[in-house]
Amino acid sequence: MTFTTVTDDTAATNGTDATDATNSVGTMNATSTSTASGANASETATRNRPLLNHKWYLYATEFFSGLAVMAVELGASRLLAPYFSSSQIVWTIIIGTIMIAMALGNVWGGRRADKDPNPDKLYMRLLFAAVWIALIPLVGKYIILGISAALIVTVSTNFLVIAAFASCVIIFVPPLFLLGTVTPSLAKYTMDSLDDNATVVGRLGAANTIGSILGTFLPTFVTIPAVGTFVTFLIFSGILLLLPLIYFLAAGIKRIASAVSVIIFVATAAVSPLTGFAFWENNLAFEGESIYNYLQVKNLSDRTILSTNVLFGVQSVTMKSGGLTGLYYDTALAAPALADNAGSTLILGMGTGTYARQLREYYPDMDITGVEIDAKITRLADQYFGEPTDIPVSTYDGRAWLAASSKKYDVIMVDAYQDITIPFQMSSTEFFSLVKEHLNPGGVMLVNMNMHSDGEGSINEALEATIAHTFTDSPIVTADVAGTTNRELFVKNGGTPITDSLSSLADTTAERTHDGSLTSVMDSVSRKARVTSSSDFSPALVMTDDKAPVEVLGMKAIDGLIKDEAEPYRQALTTDGIQGLLNMV
Repeated sequence: MTFTTVTDDTAATNGTDATDATNSVGTMNATSTSTASGANASETATRNRPLLNHKWYLYATEFFSGLAVMAVELGASRLLAPYFSSSQIVWTIIIGTIMIAMALGNVWGGRRADKDPNPDKLYMRLLFAAVWIALIPLVGKYIILGISAALIVTVSTNFLVIAAFASCVIIFVPPLFLLGTVTPSLAKYTMDSLDDNATVVGRLGAANTIGSILGTFLPTFVTIPAVGTFVTFLIFSGILLLLPLIYFLAAGIKRIASAVSVIIFVATAAVSPLTGFAFWENNLAFEGESIYNYLQVKNLSDRTILSTNVLFGVQSVTMKSGGLTGLYYDTALAAPALADNAGSTLILGMGTGTYARQLREYYPDMDITGVEIDAKITRLADQYFGEPTDIPVSTYDGRAWLAASSKKYDVIMVDAYQDITIPFQMSSTEFFSLVKEHLNPGGVMLVNMNMHSDGEGSINEALEATIAHTFTDSPIVTADVAGTTNRELFVKNGGTPITDSLSSLADTTAERTHDGSLTSVMDSVSRKARVTSSSDFSPALVMTDDKAPVEVLGMKAIDGLIKDEAEPYRQALTTDGIQGLLNMV
């Protein structure tokens, strides 16, 4: 008979194994319990949520969320443009801010979905985002103006960047952060197992992308031109709002929150379209939008003016009694007298036809052709500004029109620059070479530069250097327009030297127009004009299609203008505090 002796060491070892085994089983049981608990929590959360039994609703949620994100992004550019322009700088700020908001929403939404897999909370976030977006057209403009007013007396450089960024953060980051939580949350609710997780993520991505595509095209080509920016925000916020409303209605929950959201949406939908971007104006004959611009027509006692922004600038004007305008168009009338002949003019950037009307009044026999990219402005020209019906106007980009035409002119006016929004393709050597090709010998190119901007590296210096590099056989003549920020540039394509034409400008004007008031203006232009040549500019300033930093240079000019205009208010704030500033306002 054999006996097995169990020593203390063996007992200890076996005891340890037993304990480890027990702990291992306990851990496995705890893990299983935890997993089951999470699954039970998810099942509990989705119980009595009939829509979640059909994955199509989750994919629809992803689709309409993508639709809303892109619609808000495009709406953001149109909301900011009347105040800050639609330059590449502003677009960069919008895109960057929205991407930051979405990225943060992705991270936070994924963590929340893991910790608390309750789809009710996702749809509450969608409800909140939809209501916020619906409020943007009502309160957004007040926020933008409030931020601008605060910064204009406190910031001396990069005002445009700071003000646009602050506006984007306050107005657009909250709803887009919430929309950023949608994809990771839906991934949590749509996956049944790890076997098809990649397929589910792919379907969610496709739904979001397709929604984003529609959200890109619909606002640009359908809703904004048809009903405007404010109603566009309301349309897409309403679509987004339907998702949580249907979800909560089907589940029979969140009735109070749903009712409040509907009341807020209806209220802002009723009020927002009644207010405009320039809500303080009470004498607007027209306010609306096109694919390219915000437009307002103001009817004054002596003139009608068109502006494509809110805070500053006049793009077109018509004098009700005719005659000179007192604006840059008068100085621009030097071009036909500087040219060897005054038989034809091409206007790139026709607007509502102010320059064309001036030419028709003082040079009635001249053949005039206009090119304007914005068809709605052309319609406004006929409706409010009395544009002559015998002047043909092509709806086209100026440079593309030149490339397609072979006709030559005695005068070509380039009037396509708008504050900081300077088309780079119409500021390069390639463009000005194209203009030169369409000038008759002795013809004159006239460029309206919107901003007085001098000094090394300024936008005007870059434009003048580029033009001088192109028109190497002619000096450049520039004349600032008193009381405005405009500067007119003239350069000639051969023929009589422009300096000789400038010295006889008043006499030529008198001979060709027989108008004493215009002759007097031209005498003033000839006396204050400045003459420069290509040797006065550094070749490094020349802009090409490949390198034309017009937005950055324009922003510097805007900073200079704002600094000059805001200096008295800054001084009042520094000296007398808020009360001193309020007294000035």
